[in-house]
Amino acid sequence: MSATRHNIRLLFLGLLTFVLLAANCWGARVVRDDLGRQVILPDTPHRVVCLAPSITDTVYSLGAGDTVVAITNFTKYPAAAETKPSVGGITNPSIEVIIALHPDLVFALGQLSPNDVARRLETLGVAIFFVLPRGIRGIYSSIESLGRALNRTPAANELVARLQRREMAVRARVAGQPVPRIFFPVWLEPVITAGRNAFITELIAAAGGKSITDDLAQDWPQISLETVVARQPEGLLLIRESQLTIADLKTKAVWKDLKCVQQGKVFYVDDRINSPSPVAFDALEELANQFHPQGSH
Repeated sequence: MSATRHNIRLLFLGLLTFVLLAANCWGARVVRDDLGRQVILPDTPHRVVCLAPSITDTVYSLGAGDTVVAITNFTKYPAAAETKPSVGGITNPSIEVIIALHPDLVFALGQLSPNDVARRLETLGVAIFFVLPRGIRGIYSSIESLGRALNRTPAANELVARLQRREMAVRARVAGQPVPRIFFPVWLEPVITAGRNAFITELIAAAGGKSITDDLAQDWPQISLETVVARQPEGLLLIRESQLTIADLKTKAVWKDLKCVQQGKVFYVDDRINSPSPVAFDALEELANQFHPQGSH
């Protein structure tokens, strides 16, 4: 297909979407997203595209799963969302596929979604709403923002209150317990980990541990393996789905010099810990039970 024909097709789809939006937005609202943008939204969005797995989980948790018409790759939670079509990756979704679905609202992550995606969707008449779930508090605020955008504020308030109770219960249970010093390797070669502002660092702390890299300013810093050895963590935190095991590390140069590797001191958590959404609190509870099994229920 030539570039001209491709552009004409996009323009046609955009005009069609604009007509649908005009019908849906008869009672439009203006809602501020997490980037401070004023976004014109329909009173009741009916066709929603979620450009991140964490957003999909939150929308479903708000009881709005029936409005979701598309998701992105690697969406696992909830399982019901896996039946939805994908528009591609978080950073490279297909604009043409999104437009063909005639959404009246697109949700995206403010720290990951490229600006050109937003500009192209807005040019084609599609409302795009950004959330920025940084840290545990950021998860709560993004739930509230999505609740406003979906016109489901009471459901959002109830969900936030329920998650806050779970967080406080974990913090109360681990209070006064010994605090294990944890290293969380996101990647081995090169070594990438979670820094001070990464929400996984906050989850480790809330679960009664302390990340040995919580003093590093970057969210996901690259560090030397020698730095890890110098800081000598008391335990490693690994993602089960990564298939990385303590046995693997015992065969790797330098890694085998870590006392926690020699002692087999490792904690495993599933990939819910990677999602800044309600499922992260499942990971929080599981992590606290591993750090402090004597107090688990």
